Amino acid sequence: MHPIEFTPTHYAINGQPVYLNSGEFHYFRVPKSDWRRRMALFKAAGGNCLATYIPWLIHEPEEGTFAFGDVDWRDLEGFLQTAADAGLYVVARPGPYQYSELLYGGLPGWLIQNYPQLLARTLAGEPFGMPSVSYLHPLFLEKVRAWFAAVCPILARYTVAQGGPIALTQFDNELTGIHIWFGGLDYNAEALGFGQADGRYPRFLRARYGDIARLNAAYDAAYGDFVEVMPAPRAEDTPADVRRARDTFDFYTHATAEYAQTLCRMLREFGIDTPFIHNAANPEMNPYFLETIAALDEPFVLGSDHYYNLDQHWPQNNPTPQYARRVFLSCEELRLFGFPPTVLELPGGSASDWPPITPEDALACYLTNLAYGMKGHNVYIFTGGPNPPGVGESTDMYDYGAAIGADGDVRPLYAAQKALGDVIAQYPWLVEAERAGDCRLALDFEYARAERYYRPNYQTWELMERGPLTTAFCAGASPVCVNLDSDDWVTDVATPLIVVSAESMGRAKQERLMRFLQNGGKMLIMPTLPTLDETLEPCTVLADCLGATPVWLNVGRVVRAAVGGVVNVRHGAAYVSDTLPLETDVIGVNEYSGDVLAWHTTTDGGGQAIMLGLAWVHSKHEHTAMLRALLTRLGWEPRVVCSNPNIWTSLRVAGERGLLFILNLYSSPMEAEVSYRDATGALISTGTHRLGAMTVKVVEVHL
Repeated sequence: MHPIEFTPTHYAINGQPVYLNSGEFHYFRVPKSDWRRRMALFKAAGGNCLATYIPWLIHEPEEGTFAFGDVDWRDLEGFLQTAADAGLYVVARPGPYQYSELLYGGLPGWLIQNYPQLLARTLAGEPFGMPSVSYLHPLFLEKVRAWFAAVCPILARYTVAQGGPIALTQFDNELTGIHIWFGGLDYNAEALGFGQADGRYPRFLRARYGDIARLNAAYDAAYGDFVEVMPAPRAEDTPADVRRARDTFDFYTHATAEYAQTLCRMLREFGIDTPFIHNAANPEMNPYFLETIAALDEPFVLGSDHYYNLDQHWPQNNPTPQYARRVFLSCEELRLFGFPPTVLELPGGSASDWPPITPEDALACYLTNLAYGMKGHNVYIFTGGPNPPGVGESTDMYDYGAAIGADGDVRPLYAAQKALGDVIAQYPWLVEAERAGDCRLALDFEYARAERYYRPNYQTWELMERGPLTTAFCAGASPVCVNLDSDDWVTDVATPLIVVSAESMGRAKQERLMRFLQNGGKMLIMPTLPTLDETLEPCTVLADCLGATPVWLNVGRVVRAAVGGVVNVRHGAAYVSDTLPLETDVIGVNEYSGDVLAWHTTTDGGGQAIMLGLAWVHSKHEHTAMLRALLTRLGWEPRVVCSNPNIWTSLRVAGERGLLFILNLYSSPMEAEVSYRDATGALISTGTHRLGAMTVKVVEVHL
C-alpha cells in the first residue's frame, strides 16, 4: 500500500488526488467473525479507509497490566491485518481519550479513581466531572507515556511505511471538549503552574509582556512579579478585566497546544511514522486550534466534527440551512488553516434512538458537506456491536443506528452512504475542485474565540453568521472566505469583500483592510468601524483610511431604515455616521430623523467602501434586496442565479469542469430556475429544478 499524503486542497495516494472516504469500525465492538464481510460492504460503498479508537481502558484494565490479543475484542493486530488484507487504510486513534460513550471517556478507571490529583479543576479549585483530566499534569503524562510505550510498538509494525495499513494517527480526541463541556477552562494549579516561580502561567505572561510594568498597565494593577498573577474568568466590566480574561483563554489554548506537541513527540519516540490528525469537536471550536497548528512541526491535518442531531438537545433533528451555514464556515476555516477540509466525524447514526437519523436526512447532510468543500470524511460510525464487558458508559450494545447494525444487518442508511460514494466516484476531479465565488467574506478568528473572554466580540461572529452570511446565501451570492490574519488575499481586488466588524479589531487586520482599499479593492463593512485594537487600546487605522469619524450606536431614537433604495429594512442595532469622508454618497438614512446609516466613498488608490450601520438577523426579503443592491454597487456579478431564495447553491470548479449543487434543506418540496455563468461571462440556464424535501441535487456543467 502507498501512503496517504495531503496538500492544502486535497488528499493524494502515490501522487494522485484521492478522496479520503473513511468509516469508523471498532474492532473491540464488531464481532471478529464478521470483520471481513463488513469491510467488504464498506469498500462496496466507496470506502478506502477505516478508523478505530484503541481504548486505553480495555488494554490496561489494571495499572501496569497490558493485554492485546488474549480475546477477540482485544485483537488489535488481527484487526489491522484484516484491514490490510481487505486493501483498506486505517486511521489509528490511540487516545489517550476516546470518548465514544466509554466509561471515563476511554481512560482506565484505575487512573481516575486512584489519582484524583490529575482531575481538571475549576477556578475555585473544585474538580470537574470524573473523566476530565488536566492535560499537562506530570503524573498524567507519565501514565500516558506508559500506555504509548505499550501500544505504539504494535501500531508501528502496521504503518504504511512498514507494509501495513495505518496511514494516519490521531492524537487524543476533540481536545478542549473534555474541559469546556464539563466545567470550563482547566485551572489545575499543579499542572499549569499558577503561583509557581517557574510555572507555565507566569512564563506565558512573561513572554507576552516582557516586564511586569507592561502587564500592570494592561491590567490596571500593581503586581510585583508575574508569579503573583492569577487567571481570571470571562469578564466585561473594564478593558483591564477583558485583557486578563483573554490572557487566561490564550494561555489555555497554548497549554493545549503544548499537550498536543507532547503527545506527538511521544508517538514519534515509540515508532509512529505517519502524519498526524486531530478533530475539533464542532465548527465553533476550529479556531481554538490556532496555537496547536502553529506548534506542530509534523505533517498534520486538523479536521472537524459535523453532527446535526445526536439527541433532543440539538436545535434541529435534520440538516437545515443553519446547519449548512455552519458546514460552509467550518470547511472554509479548515481550508484557510491550510488543510484539505476533512469531516472526521460525519454522522453515521446516533447514540440516541430518538430523534432518529434517517437515510434521507443523512444523504442531504453528506451532499451538503460535499457542496461546501469537504475533501475527506470519516463516517461515525459505519458499524457497531456489543461493548466489551464493563466498559460501556450506559449500554451493553453500541449499535448507534449505524448503516450496518450491531448484528450485521444492512440498513437503509447504507444506501445513503453508498450514494455519497457514487457521487465521489462519478466525479473524481471533484477532489481538486474549488468553490466558484463572486464575493468574499473576511473571517476574524479572534471574534470566534472571544466567546470565552469577551461577549461583545463573539456577538459580532454570531452577527456575521446569522446576518450577512445567511442573507448572502439567500441573495444568491457565492461567498468564499479570507483570513484577516493573512496577507494572501490583499492584492486580489476582483470581487467585493464583506467585513463584519466589532468596536475592536486587531491593528494588523485594520492595516490589511487599508492596503486592500489602497490596491483598488471594494469593501462593504458593517455595522461599525473599529476604534480599538485587539487589546482594547485606541486604534482607528481603518477609519482614518476612509477619512471618516467612527460611527456611534443609535440609542433612544426610533429608526426606520432605508438603504440602497430598499425601505423598511428590519434591523437590530443601528449605527449613525456624523462626519463623512469628503467624497461620499449617502445611500442609507433613518427616515424618521435623517441620520446617516450608510454611505459609499472612494479611497486613495481607487478603492471603494460602503459603510453600512445596521446589524440584523436575516429574516426579511428586504435584507436580501438591500445586500444585492449594495454588492451590485461594488461591481458584484453573481456566479449562480437562482430564482428561489430558499434554495441555496454551490458551484465547484476544476478547470473547465463544474459541479453545481442545488440544496433544498426544508421539509417541503421546492422549485427553482438555476443558471450559472461560464468562462465568457454568459449566463447558462440549467432549467427548472423540482427538489423533494431534504434533497441535494448535483448537476454537471461545463465552463
